[in-house]
Amino acid sequence: MKAILVTRPRHQADSFVKELEQYGLSSVVFPTIEIRPVSGWQVPDLSHFDGIFFTSTNSVAFFMERLTKENPGELENLQRLNVWAVGKSTSQLLGDYGVKTRPVPKIADAATLMEEIDSSEITGKTFLFLRGNLSLGIIPDIIGKRGGKCVELTVYENIPPSLEETGNVKKLLESGGLSCISFTSPSTAVNFFEAMGSTALPEGVLVAAIGTTTAGALEKLGIRTDIIPEYFDSPNFAKAIAGALGRA
Repeated sequence: MKAILVTRPRHQADSFVKELEQYGLSSVVFPTIEIRPVSGWQVPDLSHFDGIFFTSTNSVAFFMERLTKENPGELENLQRLNVWAVGKSTSQLLGDYGVKTRPVPKIADAATLMEEIDSSEITGKTFLFLRGNLSLGIIPDIIGKRGGKCVELTVYENIPPSLEETGNVKKLLESGGLSCISFTSPSTAVNFFEAMGSTALPEGVLVAAIGTTTAGALEKLGIRTDIIPEYFDSPNFAKAIAGALGRA
């Protein structure tokens, strides 16, 4: 059986690899992004905001690490804010700090989250958006269109893969060793094809996206998405890939 290429950051890949293994699928982990904190920013006075948006566990981890070390008094302000999270994992991590989030949509992407927020909660209000350096900016854009103000704070950055790892994956693709390439965020997709230096893929290699936002990023690159799960989380993503390969 050919392998599934997992493009998640290495520290996040293990759980997804185990999900795939449940269907008898082998994996090759090729982190097209590695995450590291951005320096030079400070935790703002959160009492100046009406709400805050976290779009990933990375945004929570890096923001809360600095908040708890450098300005722990802001935790009380955060706990009093309206807080939105994209995805259950992001919401659960915030819960570890005593931060309650607004209801999390079943479909874990930024556009769906914003669709479920009434415009009256946005107009005339100010929000903080925690982001990575490759964020698509969907949430700030929608807030602006609805008459709100959004302050963006970049707390982590994505590092591209090494030349050695890239060369190994190119050889694997060319030799027919992959049945599917899985993408779990727009940045994993963008970084993958930048690393490959081409958007051309061998015939028969399926492209899987964990959600519509990631699929949209692939479409902008001219890549057709073959697999999107019904629900945008790792277990359903693994199930959808297994189903497309006749293993579910």
